[in-house]
This record gives sequence, C-alpha cells and structure tokens, in this order.
Amino acid sequence: MSESREETVVLRLRAAGCVFAEDEARLLLQEVRTAAELDALVERRVAGEPLEHVLGWAEFSGLRIAVAAGVFVPRRRTEFLVEEAIALAGPRAVVVDLCCGSGALGVAVATAVDGVELHAADVDPAAVSCARGNVARVGGQAFEGDLYEALPPALRGRVDVLLANVPYVPSDAIALMPPEARLHEARVALDGGADGLDVARRVIEAAPAWLAPGGSLLFETSEDQASDAVETVTAAGLRGRVVADDERGATVVVGTRS
Repeated sequence: MSESREETVVLRLRAAGCVFAEDEARLLLQEVRTAAELDALVERRVAGEPLEHVLGWAEFSGLRIAVAAGVFVPRRRTEFLVEEAIALAGPRAVVVDLCCGSGALGVAVATAVDGVELHAADVDPAAVSCARGNVARVGGQAFEGDLYEALPPALRGRVDVLLANVPYVPSDAIALMPPEARLHEARVALDGGADGLDVARRVIEAAPAWLAPGGSLLFETSEDQASDAVETVTAAGLRGRVVADDERGATVVVGTRS
C-alpha cells in the first residue's frame, strides 16, 4: 500500500475520533492484501466497531488473542490480574478461567507457567466458540454454561488458581460506557447488577468448594467496590486481600483457601 493510502486512512480514522489513528492505520494495513479489503475494514472501524473486532485479534500480555465480533475485548489493565495469578501458580497448576470471554487470561497464565492444566468457561456461546480456539493453543479446554455449572465436576477441590473476569459495571452505569463496549460487546460480559458485584458474589460463594487447599481466587473490581468484595471473600471462609496497580488503574481482589 502506498504512503498516500496510509495517510488517507489516518485522516479517515482521525475524523471518526480515533485517538491513535496512525497506529490503527498501520495495524489495518498489515491485515489486508487489497485496497478493497482495507476499505472494508476502515468502514467498520469508522462506524465504531472496536479495533480488535475489526482486526480479529487483541494484544494481551504480549500474546495475540483471537477476538470475534461481539466478544468481550480483554483490557490491558487486566494484565495485572494475570501477573498476580502467575505469581501464585506453580508448575502443573490447575487453572480455571471463569467468565473467560476470549480465554485471554487463562492462555496468558498457561503460556507463562509450565504444565498448566487449563479449563475456561463462559455463559456466552460466541465467547466460548472464540475461547476454544485460543485455549487449544496451550492444551486447554473451554466449556459453555453458567459459571461453575459449565465445569467438569472432577475439578471440585482441585483448582489452584481460579481467575474470574467477572462483569463489575453497575447496571445503571452501562449507558455511560464508551459506545465501543456498550454497543459491540455482550451485555452479560459487562453488567454486574445493581452495585456491580452480583456475579462476583456468586463466584465467591462457591469458590471454596472448587479451590484446592492453598488455592486462590482472583477477580477484578473497581477501587470503590474492593472493600465490599473483600468482606464477601472473608465471609466465604477465604483469606482476602486487595492488590492494586495505580499506573494501570487495576484493582484485584484475591481470596485464598487455607
């Protein structure tokens, strides 16, 4: 593609409000072979579709994760949750990625830790279809169903690291989210109920039965929700703590079984 063609794409993206128009233009150009293919992708992006859906992949923890249209796009701040999980996961750990979306979190942990046994689950069929391809790369499996109901019963009491990328946006705040998320990602991946912690509470309540002794549950919240989340973790019989990364704006709650 000519330099003038790239400049035209940059101008179209910038006019549509894309803050990183130059970077996006380069990525789009790398994905196509013809001008017609490029025009089609640019049209989708200009119409407001998330860049990751247009490209068909997202960069996460240094990996290229396939992301299909409508599937939750893994956030860069959530790499902090993955880093915390990696620190807790020993070789051959049993890892579950609950509310997995594309399966990005589990894949990142399994890539960094030797011999991980990875299981992923989500209630959204589109997400599970996407996750199956991603987790297969690291020998994992993905299942469709509502939280723990999707998992093989044989995992009960065996999970060393339970990642739960739970939705935690309060229902009333969904309308305030950027259109890229609000209009193009499944609501079930965003909506955490009245206070944003409805799904987290369900995950916490059942976690002790699935965790191995010494195993840990990790999930992301907002800074304002963290205190209530830790109280719920403690009430469930787990040792709760909060870790945060101010630079990435990430807050993670960890609950560990004795």
